[in-house]
Amino acid sequence: MARRNPIPARWLMTDERMDDAMWRALRRLPPGSGVVFRHYATPERERRVLLRRVKHIAQARRLVVVVAGKFTITADGVHGRAQTHGIRTWPAHSRSEALAGKRARADALFVSPVHPTQSHDGVAGIGPAQTMRIGRGLGIPIIALGGMTESRWRQVRRFGFHGWAAIDAWIR
Repeated sequence: MARRNPIPARWLMTDERMDDAMWRALRRLPPGSGVVFRHYATPERERRVLLRRVKHIAQARRLVVVVAGKFTITADGVHGRAQTHGIRTWPAHSRSEALAGKRARADALFVSPVHPTQSHDGVAGIGPAQTMRIGRGLGIPIIALGGMTESRWRQVRRFGFHGWAAIDAWIR
C-alpha cells in the first residue's frame, strides 16, 4: 500500500496521567516524531483546548499528531476507527486486531505490549519476537509499544519494527 504520509519512528502516547509533563515530553520529541493524542477521560471542551495547544506545539516542532477516539478537530490523522484523509494508526494486541487494521487500511500498527508498562499495570509483556509476529507479513509498519525506551528500541529494532512509542520514556 502506498503511504499517504511518512510514518514517524518515535511516538508519544498522551493520556491524563501525564499532567504538565506532557508539555515537557512534546519538547523532548525529535522533529519528525509523532504524537497519539488520547485523553479519553478528559471532558470534550477541555480536550479540545488541550488538542489545539498540542497541535500548535507540534506544528512549530514538525511533529505529526493523530487523534484517538471520537473527535472533530482536524489533525494529521487518526488512531483507530475514525474517518480520516491523513495517517491512520491502529492499535493491535492480537493478530485479529492487526488484521482489522489491515482491512481498515492502517498506515501503521501500534503493537503491544512488548514489555510490562505502567499504563496497564499487572499485564505482562509478550516480548519483541511475539509482538512482531502479531503484525508481521501485513505490509504495514509496526510500532513497538509497551514499556519502551530509547535503549529498548535499540535492542528490539532488529526484529523488524519500524519505530517505538511510549509515555513514560518521554516524561522521565
